[in-house]
Amino acid sequence: MRIGLLTEGGYPYVSGEAGLWCDRLVRGLGQHEFDVYALTRSERQEARGWVPLPPQVSRVRTASLWDAEDDGVVYGRRARRRFAEHYGELAATLSTTVPGQVPGAAGTVSRADSEAAPDQSALEADRFANALYGLAELARDEGGLPRALRSETAVRALERACRAPGAHRLAREARVPDLLTVAARLERALRPLSLDWYEDDGLGAVDLCHAASGGTAALPGLLARHFCEVPLLVTEYGVRLRAHYLTDPDSSPSIRALLAAVHGRLAAETYRRAALITPGNAHARRWQERCGADRAKLRTVHPGMDATPFAEAGESPECADPRTLVWVGRVEPAKDLVSLLHAFAEIRKEEPGARLRIVGGPADPEGAAYLAHCKGLAAQLFPDEADGPHAVGSNPVSFEETGGPELPSRADAYASGALVVLSSVVEGFPAGLVEAMFCGRATVSTDVGAVVEAIGGTGLVVPPRNPRALAEACVALLRDPERRARLGAAARARALELFTVEQNVAAFHGIYLDILSRTPARRVVLDETGEPVPFSAPAEGHVPGRWTESTARAAVRGGPGWATDAPVRATVRDPASEKTPAGTSGGPAPDASDMGPPAAVPLTAIDEPSAMASVPVTEGVR
Repeated sequence: MRIGLLTEGGYPYVSGEAGLWCDRLVRGLGQHEFDVYALTRSERQEARGWVPLPPQVSRVRTASLWDAEDDGVVYGRRARRRFAEHYGELAATLSTTVPGQVPGAAGTVSRADSEAAPDQSALEADRFANALYGLAELARDEGGLPRALRSETAVRALERACRAPGAHRLAREARVPDLLTVAARLERALRPLSLDWYEDDGLGAVDLCHAASGGTAALPGLLARHFCEVPLLVTEYGVRLRAHYLTDPDSSPSIRALLAAVHGRLAAETYRRAALITPGNAHARRWQERCGADRAKLRTVHPGMDATPFAEAGESPECADPRTLVWVGRVEPAKDLVSLLHAFAEIRKEEPGARLRIVGGPADPEGAAYLAHCKGLAAQLFPDEADGPHAVGSNPVSFEETGGPELPSRADAYASGALVVLSSVVEGFPAGLVEAMFCGRATVSTDVGAVVEAIGGTGLVVPPRNPRALAEACVALLRDPERRARLGAAARARALELFTVEQNVAAFHGIYLDILSRTPARRVVLDETGEPVPFSAPAEGHVPGRWTESTARAAVRGGPGWATDAPVRATVRDPASEKTPAGTSGGPAPDASDMGPPAAVPLTAIDEPSAMASVPVTEGVR
């Protein structure tokens, strides 16, 4: 089948967030054909180029979210009126969303009548959807929306919505600079509405749209479903609405509330229209349910990771230093290395010979400043110690990065210690923790995100921001090597069972078949004369593979090769041949059960293509 893979800031770019996961998925499903539709977030990302693409990627189309080029589209009077109407409706749904309550759940508009809240929520969801698709249809008719979304008309419509009766308090408090910021962010989020991807030679030609994340990446999938009836699959390893709540802490409350309403409304519409939703863990699943996702559509698919680089470390756990603790990851405030350093100070009181290796570097200036702060704190808590008056002192805490002669890879970093520590206060799916499990290392982690779901009972879990509890758990495992070995072996077995690339690819292969088996045939295959080919899209047409041939001219893709032969013309009914059989009086026709085998009837005796429903395919994940 042909899959339209939708990404934002990810695959196929080298610096993409979900690039590695998508690349493994595409390479693992070589029997399918992929069209990649990628949204980019920065000029730097585009400049770094793409990863090498496998042959099953037949097309890559990209669009930027970071530039502010003018599309040059000038609306006439009627188009301006349509834009003002749809944008005003969209802004009204954002300004009436109560802060702290997720659109899609009950009680998003009015708190006065709790019984009417679900109905009101559904009405507001429909209102948002109508406005969104109205803008998409306007962009399709007029050629684009960017200039209109940045116009004074848009800002004034947003201001009227925030000042209207029924708007919540934070919306009413929004000042002009706040409204300008929200309008600019909204224009960026709605930029996919102006793309030319939604024609029969674009997303209309795919069998399934697979969005690699929610939010803006899923918006092209919503429009492909709206314009071309293409089913949509949404995979989220980190929920976009949750990420919004954790970012932009310096923005005003009005900006944060209105932008949260944008992400919440878009998430609710995405979950409502998706054929299936595949969260990467139970933590993301709970967020999706809170945003209005139907439980019947949710199927948890854990992310697939390559265990091969960690096989050597996992098969030889005895090579680790029994007194060394290891932390591996990206240095940033959310990782809470400050609490880890204070916990290690407590550990040193109980185990004076213990050492801590912090392996990783910053990803941005904020991370660089945080790393400098942690190095200064380590120097204060652990002055350099020397064995004698003439020896050079050393610090029990070291800050290192992979790629050097001592730690060539992340596997070497995990293998250097007997215990791996995670001290985060915010975490989605802990990929680093799974890597440590592949290496057969016991772990001590804070209870955040999907940590408990990932490690199960193969590690110790403590509350976040609690250095004393973290220290006690680490000391307990440092003093008990047998328990440490048992936990490490159990962790490796669990990771190999649940978190490999193979299980991830197999799960999505079954899900693709499941969705297509329940999707009605929506395409018409034409022969060389322009006539519809009867029975051109039977159930066999949903089986993976390339079924089309050059002799068939398809209005849209679909149908096996044997259905491309020239059809036999329907014969004209001869009234003389329909005389009443001898011995009968023209009464009702005999029952079919009393008759013999029916005579063969030409398949093409029907003038129109068959409207048979697809036979459900039993193969797949249930």
